[in-house]
Amino acid sequence: MSTFDKEVGRKLPSRPHDIPTPEPLMKFMEQGWAPSPLENLQRSSAADFAAKRRELLSKAFPGKRLVIPAGTFKVRSNDSDYRFRPHTAFSWLTGIGGSDAVPDSVLILEPSGSSHESLLFIHPRSPRERSDEFYRNVRHGEFWIGRRMTLDESQLVYGITVRHIDSLDEFLASEKETFIIRGEDNYLDSRIKENNGDEDLASWVSEARLVKDEYEIMEMRKAIDATHRGFEDMIKQIPSTIGKKRGERLIEGAFFTRARFEGNDLGYDSIVAAGSHACVLHWIRNDGQLRDGELLLIDAGVEMDSLFTADITRTFPINGRFTPAQRKIYTLVYEAQKAGMKAVKPGAKFRDFHIAASEVLARGLEELGVLPISAQESLKPDVGLHRRWTVHGTGHMLGMDVHDCAKARKEAHTEGILKEGMILTVEPGLYIQPDDTLFPAEYRGIGVRIEDDVLVTKDGCENLSSAMPSHPDEVEAWMAALTSK
Repeated sequence: MSTFDKEVGRKLPSRPHDIPTPEPLMKFMEQGWAPSPLENLQRSSAADFAAKRRELLSKAFPGKRLVIPAGTFKVRSNDSDYRFRPHTAFSWLTGIGGSDAVPDSVLILEPSGSSHESLLFIHPRSPRERSDEFYRNVRHGEFWIGRRMTLDESQLVYGITVRHIDSLDEFLASEKETFIIRGEDNYLDSRIKENNGDEDLASWVSEARLVKDEYEIMEMRKAIDATHRGFEDMIKQIPSTIGKKRGERLIEGAFFTRARFEGNDLGYDSIVAAGSHACVLHWIRNDGQLRDGELLLIDAGVEMDSLFTADITRTFPINGRFTPAQRKIYTLVYEAQKAGMKAVKPGAKFRDFHIAASEVLARGLEELGVLPISAQESLKPDVGLHRRWTVHGTGHMLGMDVHDCAKARKEAHTEGILKEGMILTVEPGLYIQPDDTLFPAEYRGIGVRIEDDVLVTKDGCENLSSAMPSHPDEVEAWMAALTSK
């Protein structure tokens, strides 16, 4: 097997355990293959929306060549790659996601008159008669990774002019001012000169995703519905995992099965945090036990084939009933989330819902007697003592990335104004470390977060995940209904 992919100038992993292919076998492999086109192909439901996005991008950068790579393989270990997920901007502008995405693909918007021509460069299915790639190439070969679409098939499904990736170098030889999404494809980064417009392009594709279109909202609803079912899968597993070594991972596995069954993958590594592990904000070791009388915090989301992902957190009493101390902390977080959601509306500042939730949390901490100053004093930006127990923000934008639109300028995002069509999380939390002596012993090790995904509407917001119970009484009833079967 060749260790160098000459078509795109990228090295293939070295595999010393592979055996050589004799010439007679190579000739024999070229024979006896029947035509096998994909049947009943239809234009993707995302294609028209992606075309409109490209039109907007074209108008924003007249006369500039725009290069948006899908990204390439990322090595997990030696010659084993991680499962491929294309760069968000590439998928958003092409409509290609999930298992249809081919590593090393590149979208180029080529200036044409007052507009641009959209060109998609891909590594298509290799012909059986004129290539040995289909059985020898471990990264692209059909015998190794499955069938890819041909050029014609891709063009039909996604409505973009499609070219073979081996023509990309020749195409780029015609130099013109070019902006590229950097950091996703080392080969293209080295091939295309850096330009101050690269950052402008990255900011534009983030900011353009702040307000979701009809297709994006529909996909978000699907992701949230699938996540709801995944949470119910996990709840059903709780009784049988109590006391088992690494029980958190048994719960995690139930959700992963749902994510892979209904979607493309997990939107992010699931947090399954029992007991004081819930006080570790990004607990993804998930190697602890579930113990009777403690809480279980789960933060998880299904990513659909379109790459839109949910991001939802619920906190459960492992035995199905909150203790008085757990209920007190849980209820405080619940009330803070309600206040945060009321502040989500068009025209509000992005930070307003965080401030609203923080006010409730600070007052509650004052009433619990753990704040050494008043809530009013603590809430001053230059003080913030209440943040000892709530160190993260109350939410973030959500969409194709779990922390969506990260390259947007501050004035359009974190220091911007909410608009109808934006989707974000509202997720206050309180975390009392097990060694925190400012709280009485019965509260130590309690971590609670409640997170929902909300759509900014004309008059306020819609809680897209409202079907998942969050009031403490409803959570107990939800668990009872699922675990008694």
